[in-house]
Amino acid sequence: MNPKLFQSICNAPGIPGFEDAVQEIAAEIFETCCDTVTRDPLGNLIGLKKAKAASKGTQALKVMLAAHADEPAMMVARIDGKGMIKFRLVGGVNPVMAQSQRVLIHTGAKKPIRGCIVPKDADTKIDDLRIDTGFSKEKLETLVPLGSPITIDEDASVLNGKMWVGRNFDNRVGNYCLVEAMRQVGDTHVDVYAVSSVQEEVGLRGARAAAGRILPDMALAIDGSMTKGAYDDGDNLCEPGKGTGIYMIDNLTIGHPKLVKSLFAMCKKYKIPHQLNIGGGTDAAAIQQCPGGCIVTTVGAPVRYMHSTVQLCHADDIDATVALLVKFMENAHELYANLGC
Repeated sequence: MNPKLFQSICNAPGIPGFEDAVQEIAAEIFETCCDTVTRDPLGNLIGLKKAKAASKGTQALKVMLAAHADEPAMMVARIDGKGMIKFRLVGGVNPVMAQSQRVLIHTGAKKPIRGCIVPKDADTKIDDLRIDTGFSKEKLETLVPLGSPITIDEDASVLNGKMWVGRNFDNRVGNYCLVEAMRQVGDTHVDVYAVSSVQEEVGLRGARAAAGRILPDMALAIDGSMTKGAYDDGDNLCEPGKGTGIYMIDNLTIGHPKLVKSLFAMCKKYKIPHQLNIGGGTDAAAIQQCPGGCIVTTVGAPVRYMHSTVQLCHADDIDATVALLVKFMENAHELYANLGC
């Protein structure tokens, strides 16, 4: 694991539609390891690593990896008569978890404005909450434009041992794994399209646009795997520290059965710790339904307490996810041939 790069990606602000700070970090890495790096009209960052060893007389397969850069967050809606900021959600933020949180309001100035979400009660709706900055209404109106993005004021750090905690491991863990895997991968027999996608949290918008442009033959979405937590084991299968998760099914996608089986065999061959996951919903759904269809599933490190401000992830699972992605890219031509599609 590269802690400096990991923290850089996790600490950058990036609400849906405002992912530029994250994309700039990813672009710096892609420029060192991809043949071309582009941004599409929606804001997706696409690094293309061309096949170096494609079979003679054949066109290289197109393989897409996608990890969304956005995090659930908020946006300034108005400033009331008391100088309090009313905000709206951009993605899935739980109103109970939002209360009493410190926030950063990104106004475009060099430094963000700091504030806190004033606590109310457990039954409060998000529309009833307000942010207090300590400024007067008149002063605040000169500092904070309406529509300014708001993120939780919480950076990624080590909790204990190899367990990390952060506000947005859904999906900055996946984004880090994509970027790091591209940095590590060797020559491939396929054209790899690495997509740092946008606006996943508001309807898989970026991945849908990117997949429609690329038309991949095979793809992996990279996101958090669901884990057992403190209060309820539920149906979640993954345990932190026991390897990367391979999605069998989620609320939006049925992973291609042969691809899922092949990923398990590949991990076993290369001694990559892995486990079966049943997930919530990822960019895989949008990629799978691109024109002509696509062979796809999702992989990713188990993340506890997703969509909270205290998400947990184990460093070994992050490394295992990177290892899976590297081997997947290097062996994608064989995996695809063995699928018999």
